[in-house]
Amino acid sequence: MSSEDVQPGASKLTPTMRRVGIYAAVLLAGLLLGFVPTWVKARQCAGSLAEAEQNAGLARMQSQLASAAIDARRGDYEPARQAASQFFTSLRAEADRGEASALTPAQRGGVQPLFVERDEIITLLARNDPASADRLSDLYASYRKIVNG
Repeated sequence: MSSEDVQPGASKLTPTMRRVGIYAAVLLAGLLLGFVPTWVKARQCAGSLAEAEQNAGLARMQSQLASAAIDARRGDYEPARQAASQFFTSLRAEADRGEASALTPAQRGGVQPLFVERDEIITLLARNDPASADRLSDLYASYRKIVNG
């Protein structure tokens, strides 16, 4: 019996087919090696973007509080009330995010006392009370101290 009779379905690779296979494997490996640096760079950029978005959120909240303090100081109590309400809503949402929050655990603990003043400040603004401007200024200073360190 010949070897062809023992292995009826086996086929032999020709040198040309073997060479094409090697070229295909080398090409595939080259493409994969080219994607690795791009993937690493994309992950770094995604991390930087997330950090920038968190910082922007904290700056937006600080801006809302500053806007409320300025509006109250100028006697524009309704816009001040709205800005203060937005600040407290945003701060509560950020503090409730837990580990995903832009606030560190120490900062989350530090902002909790600020919520005690929320209802009183909103009420003062709704009554057009000039004392609300001083309370908002104090709140702004406390917030900056907690967030900025």
